[in-house]
Amino acid sequence: MAVGRLASDAALKASPGRPLPTEPRLTVHGTAAGQVALTRDLAALRPGTYGLAGNGSHAVVGPVLATAPHSADTVVRRLERVTHGTLSAGDAVWLTPNLHVGNPDTALGLDHADVDVPGELGPLPAWFVPGARRTWVIAVHGLGTTREHALNLTGFLHRRRFPVLALAYRGDLGAPRSPDGLNHLGETEWRDLDAAMRYAVRYGAERIILFGWSTGATMALRAAARSGLRDLVSGLVLDSPVLDWQATLRALASARHTPGPLLPLAVRAAEGRVGLNAGTADGVADPARPAVPTLVFHGPDDEVAPWAASRRFAARRPGLVTLHPVPHAPHAAMWNRDPAAYEEALRRFLTPLM
Repeated sequence: MAVGRLASDAALKASPGRPLPTEPRLTVHGTAAGQVALTRDLAALRPGTYGLAGNGSHAVVGPVLATAPHSADTVVRRLERVTHGTLSAGDAVWLTPNLHVGNPDTALGLDHADVDVPGELGPLPAWFVPGARRTWVIAVHGLGTTREHALNLTGFLHRRRFPVLALAYRGDLGAPRSPDGLNHLGETEWRDLDAAMRYAVRYGAERIILFGWSTGATMALRAAARSGLRDLVSGLVLDSPVLDWQATLRALASARHTPGPLLPLAVRAAEGRVGLNAGTADGVADPARPAVPTLVFHGPDDEVAPWAASRRFAARRPGLVTLHPVPHAPHAAMWNRDPAAYEEALRRFLTPLM
């Protein structure tokens, strides 16, 4: 069983802001004006715009520059900007959906307040960006990222006058630790989102849209089904939702080179360690039957959360759930693949909820 515990650590001890084991490490082979050469890998060839993170550095890279000179083992992408630190040949880096570092002010030039949401384990740090509407958007990141992930869409939401609350929850930097120090894949973390909903209502929200990525999407589903304030939830936006925690755990354990025959041990270990119920796989029990309009961004290239689960999820409630397929995008990076198309789908969904 010790082997199972070690294998389950890939999901249950995923560190915010650190790459998931499915994300390959790349090497910087060189930089030039507006260009960066990276190790040739399927990840380095992804279409879209991504953060490029290293130990002490962060940059933003755009599309592959197919006509740029490169060697057989490198890929050259457009280097949009270096936001923190430096990029040098030999640096180990990885792609991340986070385009921004800092806070809404330093990253986007948006006035905001640093607030503490009273949670059951202690204060939860959050950024509040004010807006004129009475419908608030509460944004919740997922596996391997931080609340900086929400900055990708904060400017879009602010231009549409939504107040935005971007939450750090248990296990995040500055937030309380879970009592057992483990990530429960949304099973207990949703209560921190419930606390954020109560905070929003206390400060003027009349309706709430929950926007979650990865396990943050799982939290949003659970809060929409279980919160005492669920009647105020007017919509859900779910990006790469973890709807089948067993499949996600197996994928992360496999990416850590756990032999296939040992993967069932990882699942059983997770059940025992954090109380996940195998009977709720593929749909987060009946929180996966939402009662409000729901927009799901997901695609078949997600190696962490199965695309098939989102398809079944949408098929169960065709009148309420809209599935927006995004091919060629990794987990929780559906926006990065094509920001304009993503934001247009989001605009159409949000307009009747304003």
